[in-house]
Amino acid sequence: MDHLTESYVDSLALNSSAIKNGKDLVKKNSFPLLCQSEDKSLIFGACKGSGKEPYQCSVDVSKEANPVFRCTCPSRQFPCKHNLGLMYAFTAGKTFVTTPVPQDIADKREKAEKREEKKKESPDPAAPAVKRKTNKSALLKKITAQLEGISIAEKLILQMVQSGIGSLDNKALQTAQEQAKQLGNYYIPGIQTAIRLLLLQFREEEDREAMYGKVIDQLTILQSLFKKSSEYLTGRLDNPDQPMDTNSTLEEWIGHAWQIAELREYGRVRSEAELLQLSFRSYTDKARGEFVDEGYWADLGNGKLHLTRNYRPFRAAKYIREDDSVFRIVQAGELAEYPGELNTRVRWEESAFREVTSSDLQRIREAAQSSFPEVIKQVKNQIKNPLSDKHPVVHLHFTGIQKTDTSYVLVDGQGKQLPLADIPYLSEPTTHLLSLLNKTFLNNQVMLVMFEQDWQQNKLVAQPLSVITADEVIRLLY
Repeated sequence: MDHLTESYVDSLALNSSAIKNGKDLVKKNSFPLLCQSEDKSLIFGACKGSGKEPYQCSVDVSKEANPVFRCTCPSRQFPCKHNLGLMYAFTAGKTFVTTPVPQDIADKREKAEKREEKKKESPDPAAPAVKRKTNKSALLKKITAQLEGISIAEKLILQMVQSGIGSLDNKALQTAQEQAKQLGNYYIPGIQTAIRLLLLQFREEEDREAMYGKVIDQLTILQSLFKKSSEYLTGRLDNPDQPMDTNSTLEEWIGHAWQIAELREYGRVRSEAELLQLSFRSYTDKARGEFVDEGYWADLGNGKLHLTRNYRPFRAAKYIREDDSVFRIVQAGELAEYPGELNTRVRWEESAFREVTSSDLQRIREAAQSSFPEVIKQVKNQIKNPLSDKHPVVHLHFTGIQKTDTSYVLVDGQGKQLPLADIPYLSEPTTHLLSLLNKTFLNNQVMLVMFEQDWQQNKLVAQPLSVITADEVIRLLY
């Protein structure tokens, strides 16, 4: 239970309201019974609720990275406020009586252990999975519906363009929004989101000139998306045995939600990966109707930079735990890697943690790129593709930082420069924080940056996210 600190419990809560409610239970002395197992891997007790009988709650931390929460309350939040209150009572130093593990929990532990044993007996997750049989009839039906939906989406956009982008009023936008809702019946949620984003750009951008620039960019993306997805789906319709596209993000653009079983089948899963989070942020995606928690991670095995995304739909956000900053090494038992380019998205289900060592940081520093012209060429080639990520993240080795009249420039070993600036996409300034760093952190270090093409000035700029030294990661964006 050494790791069960107040900050750790805070990180387990779904949101700030859950934290407050859990702590309030402790303040009100709502726990008439507080117990712990002899090995301190389990805390359990009773908590007063609205009913006659108190709720029976427990927190099993036999696996530090995957605590198990149980409670007899009807809440759909995990952990519920009673679980949180139980943990806050423990961190506050309340007296927990040492008693045997209740039989019902012992039985559940035994069942969980048997499931784990069964998993170990299954084939190596990194080995090529046996291809699942495809229900061709259902697949053809789905693809036919997708192609029909794309045709409807194309007509919607064509109608908007022919009406004149500058003449679209609120009534026309409302009509387009209602038509876009109908696309939900055609298995193309990604395309539907791209159209929603276009409509939001019309409504939210006050600067008309800037709005037109964003709208044209989004129309270019939609045109490419319609063309490529139609060609791809038509090919699969003609040949149902054709494998899914795992060389690009097209499937995700259309709206496919990759399952780990599928990624395993296509050889995109490996065992025993270690990652260190270098930057983290949360933001609102109005087009998707979701909150998004996004982290950028260094893969200690191959030096690549990955990203994680946790989507929390507005309507269900209170039932889904928020991701947060992680400062230790994550040891993923099985790492699934989505199709992508510079920063492939990854996910894992089970993991453990360990402390960061100097050798971990050294490996990350050694994987950083040293030539700015090569990086810029690579980034520009990616940005040129309408369906590619327009904001790739790279870690760069730099020899120094120079101050300009308006901002800073990063300098590589050959004297080549890279402008640093806050990019609109992030909406969170970090460049000014460089002036607060010790000068030793501004020479011969590694910096994690996010790129964006400034079309008005026709130049590529980068926003600093973190500085990786030999001893620590200095985060400018948490």
